Amino acid sequence: MKDNNCFYCEDGQKRHELMYEVCKMDLCTLYVLRNQKYRGRMVLKFNDHVPDISALTEDQNRRFFGELRKVAAALMSLYHPDKINYAIYGDLVPHLHVHIVPKYKGGPEWGGPFVDGGEAKILDDAQLEEIAKTMRAELKKGEAK
Repeated sequence: MKDNNCFYCEDGQKRHELMYEVCKMDLCTLYVLRNQKYRGRMVLKFNDHVPDISALTEDQNRRFFGELRKVAAALMSLYHPDKINYAIYGDLVPHLHVHIVPKYKGGPEWGGPFVDGGEAKILDDAQLEEIAKTMRAELKKGEAK
């Protein structure tokens, strides 16, 4: 199920300007944000167009959060953050997605919520592909366990 007017359903320029695809999972697609102000920041989107977790079946909910856990474990292994913040919004983009934001003591907004404004660290496609490749390999290692 797709909604052609949805930022996450369409394969449009705006999404490509903000994020780079890492991999497709069973129910979700993982993206790395071009702005790496928070080193390792990703977005996990549910592939079907649903507005929030209340629209999931029990099985989808279990599998969705299973995929989120796999991504978090891979990020912990690769980046060693002090904490990962998770944000599920939808006010402006009503498509189920989770912002996965590694946080580091002494780093941006430590001790508070992450903020999109301020200093940006925009990476090019080659740099993003390196992150994506490393993340894909780490996710594969997690599957083998």
